[in-house]
Amino acid sequence: MKILLVGDIVGRPGRELVRRGLRALVDRHGVDLVIANAENAAAGFGLTRDIGETLREAGVDVMTSGNHIWDKKEVLDYIALEPRLLRPANYPSGVPGRGACVAQTGDGRAVGVINLMGRVFMQAIDDPFAAAHREIEAIRHRTRVIIVDFHAEATSEKMALGWHLDGKVTAVIGTHTHVQTADERLLPQGTAYLTDVGMTGPHDSIIGMDVTASLARFLTAMPSKFEPATGNPRLNGVLVQADERTGHATGITRVSYSEAELLQAVQERASGVAL
Repeated sequence: MKILLVGDIVGRPGRELVRRGLRALVDRHGVDLVIANAENAAAGFGLTRDIGETLREAGVDVMTSGNHIWDKKEVLDYIALEPRLLRPANYPSGVPGRGACVAQTGDGRAVGVINLMGRVFMQAIDDPFAAAHREIEAIRHRTRVIIVDFHAEATSEKMALGWHLDGKVTAVIGTHTHVQTADERLLPQGTAYLTDVGMTGPHDSIIGMDVTASLARFLTAMPSKFEPATGNPRLNGVLVQADERTGHATGITRVSYSEAELLQAVQERASGVAL
């Protein structure tokens, strides 16, 4: 089984990359299930129902999130209705939505997805390490293939969770920093690990936001309104190969596609070129 995790989708540039090119990438790489972090998809902050449905129509099977999930108030109704939209499982009890789901591939195979958020340099919510075990126990009887999106700031915290869950889940993949790291590996007990999958959106930016406004905040320490940039859109992601019998990962490969490369994949798919 092959699973594609798409890095944090930022604003319209990120959404357009997914809308126009995702299905071509699914065909090119033989992907069985797509997971995408969507918490920045609405103008860089939050998610709306319309945008979520657009991403689902484009081929995203499960949407994960993080600290920006509540930035658009309309998400409260949407997350209550859409089981394939996750918020971090370690939010306190009583928070709307759910932190895990078991999704189905096109041919009916089950894949567990768990969403967690870190606490180092971030909001002080419940323990993600304990929440991970709770969610694993809740779904492991339904599938051995379990993917964890760990939305966290600190590299050390992400690595710690990777080692903590080695052999217990198929993959621990970091999100949130919007910069793709180059440390993909298979841990000794069979868990695939990557500190950060990166960003799907404008890369001529400061983590997706317009350079001028972002730079002004650093130079002046004064508030400035952030808007998504537009230049150099790229899709960052990671492919995880999983053994369905054991739940262990057998491969992990980073991907990064420019807009031109995605369009080429779309054209090849339309013309039926063998890839």
